[in-house]
Amino acid sequence: MSPDHPPGLDLDRLRGLLDRERPGLVTGPLTARLIEGGRSNLTYALSDSASKWVVRRPPLGHVLATAHDMKREHRVISALYPTEVPVPRPVLLCEDEEVLGAPFYVMEFVAGTPYRTSDQLVPLGPERTRDAVLSLVDTLVELHAVDPAEVGLGDFGRPEGFLDRQLRRWGKQLDASRNRELAGIDELHATLGRRLPESPMPTVIHGDYRLDNVLIGDDDRIKAILDWEMSTLGDPLTDLGLLVMYSLPLGAPDSPVSTTAEAPGHPEPRELIERYAARSGRDVSHISWYTAFAWFKLAVILEGIHYRYTLGQTLGEGFDRIGDLVPVFIDHGLTTLQEG
Repeated sequence: MSPDHPPGLDLDRLRGLLDRERPGLVTGPLTARLIEGGRSNLTYALSDSASKWVVRRPPLGHVLATAHDMKREHRVISALYPTEVPVPRPVLLCEDEEVLGAPFYVMEFVAGTPYRTSDQLVPLGPERTRDAVLSLVDTLVELHAVDPAEVGLGDFGRPEGFLDRQLRRWGKQLDASRNRELAGIDELHATLGRRLPESPMPTVIHGDYRLDNVLIGDDDRIKAILDWEMSTLGDPLTDLGLLVMYSLPLGAPDSPVSTTAEAPGHPEPRELIERYAARSGRDVSHISWYTAFAWFKLAVILEGIHYRYTLGQTLGEGFDRIGDLVPVFIDHGLTTLQEG
């Protein structure tokens, strides 16, 4: 299949749908390319030479529907688009699997850069790096300030018992990929369960909020938050805990999992926490729990990848090193709970 017709995207059928549902939107022949970097749902850049859009669809080959819910992603960006939260303009949701073989949605293309590593931030210099990361905090405060009921997301999740359910869910994920001893992981899970904090008022949460899931513009401001597949109504401090986790150096050279923490100018976690607290008015005194939970969640995800690697079910490079990284995440989680 040619680069202009990537797998999973039938441009003729897509053009037919767009012409029917959004007459006049497309003015020339469509071309498309797969945007690399996504770990689950597939993302394509679409163009007719005059305008650009993005198409999101589940992976090829059917996976659990709940994990790749296009309607849910489209719903949240549609609800947030009129607010101050930067998201791409939604164009169309298609639940008819006859068109592309799976449900999908189309949104406008937003120009910007998703910074994944410290090395990518270096050319910005310390001041611009600092501005970009602080902008990440400010945008998170804006997201958590949205009243879910006012934007039609009052039933977007089940916030009661959210943290307890999350902990049990990730414990089950861990049990599903156990094939070796992992010192400390059960202690980390149990301690998190014993110290479960009381959640603040629920908000719309992103679920995977970090620098490489936003697009930074040339003015170092966030142009769009992407990848809403884990969004729901829940405890807003889970988003902050994950952001703090990704702002701490891993201490693991040549890691296939990257944080941006070591980029010159990157703010310290304490500053991010204090800025969020000052701008949101929320109590962040239990943030060490949320950060430790983020370490635990990532340890479980990485162990699942390692487990699939041992079964010969992964493709590509770097998977052989994932297993060595899991104990690092466990240690960080335990240390965070002990020392705060």
